[in-house]
Parts: sequence; C-alpha cells; structure tokens
Amino acid sequence: MRTGRFPGIQLRGNTMKKKFAAIAISAAAIPAVTFAAGTGPDLTPLTGQVDFTTVITAVLAIAGLLAGVDVAIRGAKTVLSMIKGR
Repeated sequence: MRTGRFPGIQLRGNTMKKKFAAIAISAAAIPAVTFAAGTGPDLTPLTGQVDFTTVITAVLAIAGLLAGVDVAIRGAKTVLSMIKGR
C-alpha cells in the first residue's frame, strides 16, 4: 500500500474503516443527544410580544431593490453587447 506524506496513515483500507466507524458512532449518539435535550424551555411569552411585520417589509423592500438593480445591470450589459456585436 502506498502512504502519503504521513507515513503512519494508510490511504486505502483504513480510511473506509474510519469513515464507517465515525458514521456508526454518530448514528448511535444522535438518539442519546435528542433524549437528553427533552423539551426545551417555553419562550412563547417572549416571542409573542415581538412584531416582525415591519422587519419583514423592510427585508422584502431591500430584496426588491437589489433585484431591480440586478435587472438593470443585466439589461445594460445585454444592450451593450448588442451594440458591440458580440
């Protein structure tokens, strides 16, 4: 077997075993983590007091503005390429 820059590491057989072992360990650990988490704290009193409608409106307005600028730039490039003949 060929070794790379690191003489202690074999490239072919061990990497597949290591990947399989990592996947098996993580698959076994996921149910334990979710069981330990249980149910989180109830934050509805805090989140119920916040109104995001103005923030959503601002984000959509900025997204629309950026989309308009993009359309204008692409249109200008298209017109200039038609004038140049490319």
